[in-house]
Amino acid sequence: MRKIYLCVAALYLGIVASHAQTKALPVKDSSNYQARKLKIDEINIISAYYHQDGNNSAVTGGIGTEKLTDFANTFDLQLSKYGIGGNKHTFTFELGVDHYTSASSDKIDPYSISSASRQDTRVYPSLNWTVSNDKTGNAFGLTGSYSHEFDYQSFGGGINLTRVSKDKNTQFDFKGQVFLDTWKVILPVELRPPGYGSGSERDGRGNVDHSPRNSFSTSFSISQVLTTRLQALFIIEPSYQHGLLATKYQRDYFTDGSERVENLPGSRYKLPIAVRFNYFLDDHFVIRTFYRYYMDNWGIRAHTAELEIPIKLTSFVSVSPYYRYNNQKGTRYFAPYGQHDPTAVYYTSDYDLSTLHSNFVGANIRLSPPTGVFGWQHFNSLEIRAGHYMRSTGLNSNIVTLAMKFK
Repeated sequence: MRKIYLCVAALYLGIVASHAQTKALPVKDSSNYQARKLKIDEINIISAYYHQDGNNSAVTGGIGTEKLTDFANTFDLQLSKYGIGGNKHTFTFELGVDHYTSASSDKIDPYSISSASRQDTRVYPSLNWTVSNDKTGNAFGLTGSYSHEFDYQSFGGGINLTRVSKDKNTQFDFKGQVFLDTWKVILPVELRPPGYGSGSERDGRGNVDHSPRNSFSTSFSISQVLTTRLQALFIIEPSYQHGLLATKYQRDYFTDGSERVENLPGSRYKLPIAVRFNYFLDDHFVIRTFYRYYMDNWGIRAHTAELEIPIKLTSFVSVSPYYRYNNQKGTRYFAPYGQHDPTAVYYTSDYDLSTLHSNFVGANIRLSPPTGVFGWQHFNSLEIRAGHYMRSTGLNSNIVTLAMKFK
């Protein structure tokens, strides 16, 4: 099973209240403003294929295949209407469906025909409501969504706020989200107590424990137009997790020959701080740079730098090569296969948490002809993005993404 961090939300009352406004009959206010009907702004369809391979699976204690494939699809529908007073109400519905296969997950219970999520499908709908003012640029919104997979389900809520200066050169954005997860405590087959199930209903042994994992995240960002060519963005994103943060079907092996399930602290603080600069060289070139520093209370420290240079070949064709480098100091709880201290309280052999460096290189091609893609006026743009990822631990992956926008 993959580790997928889900953006899940559910502020039902706020969404219902805003939806009720869309049903109001057009009326005139004191300024003779006519409310408009709900209309479609745009539709986005995104499909991505991802494949990875390596030899440091955490399921088998830091050794073994990491082969995984994922086919992800997202459908995004954006509708809007102007309400009384001139504020714009935007409703965005998104439906995501991922299907993946994981060779390492098959090692949780190699003797079971179900083998706990060696392949699975994740479904995650969401709904966002944002009210904004076209004149000031200020906005406020709520988000709600749900996600379900073999071993968990998740609910939560989100809020977003935008404030723009009078001269339009400075913008402040705030986002707050809560993720309330419940997931099955699946154990490796040889470490299950008598009578403990596999987690699968298909083999009649679905009886397992369930544990919560709650996540709270915020994002504060300020963007500033520095000159006619240079723009800057500063972001800080503190977050906190609490609950079962260890993945209990991942094994750890110790210097005395013993074997246990992964054990990590029940809380985690994260603090990423990032800055982005966009420089508009001329009508054909933009230089985009990005740097992020990450730290948490598990001892992980990481630096990420990215460079992207969109090149406008014609008025409707652009190519954007990009490169990203990451250097990470791993958590103090990590040790490779068979090297954990038997007296340790917390331990993991998950190489995602180890000391490593990685490179990611790729390019994006975008078509946006004025007459529409393939002559279809409403087919606004077509993008194809491909990338290759290389990690010092031996993990390699490829991803291809197709994005279509209709307006």
